[in-house]
Amino acid sequence: MSESAAKPYLIRALYEWCGDAGYTPYLAVRVDEQTKVPAAYVKNGEIVLNLSSNATHKLTMDNNWIQFNARFGGVSHEIAVPMHAVSGIFAKETGYGLAFKAGQPGDPPATPPAGPAAGNGTKAETKPRPKLQIVK
Repeated sequence: MSESAAKPYLIRALYEWCGDAGYTPYLAVRVDEQTKVPAAYVKNGEIVLNLSSNATHKLTMDNNWIQFNARFGGVSHEIAVPMHAVSGIFAKETGYGLAFKAGQPGDPPATPPAGPAAGNGTKAETKPRPKLQIVK
C-alpha cells in the first residue's frame, strides 16, 4: 500500500488516539491553491491547525479532504484541507505523531469539495516549501 493510500487512515487513527489519550490533535498542512485556510495565519507556506472538538465544528475526514469550521481571532472560517497537503499530525502535549511527504508527485489531484467549505473563500498564497522536522 502506498503512503498516499494509507495516509487518510493513519491521520484518522492518530486523531482518534489523541482523543482517547486526552491529547490535543494538531494538523500540519502545506498550503497550496486547493487549501482553504485564513491566509493571515499561514507562515512560510504552512499552517498548523488544532483539530480538537473544542476548536472545530462539523469536522469531517474522508479519504480526500479534512473539512471543518473554526474560529481564528474570533472570526469563523470554513477550512478545507486536501489530504495531499497534510504534512503531519501530532499530539500538542507530547509531540508524538506522524510526518508525511505533502503533495508527493504522482498523487492524484484533489477535486475541490462541495458543501459548506466550498465557495467564496480566501485561498492562502503559496510560499517556498518548508521542511517538517520530527520533534522528540
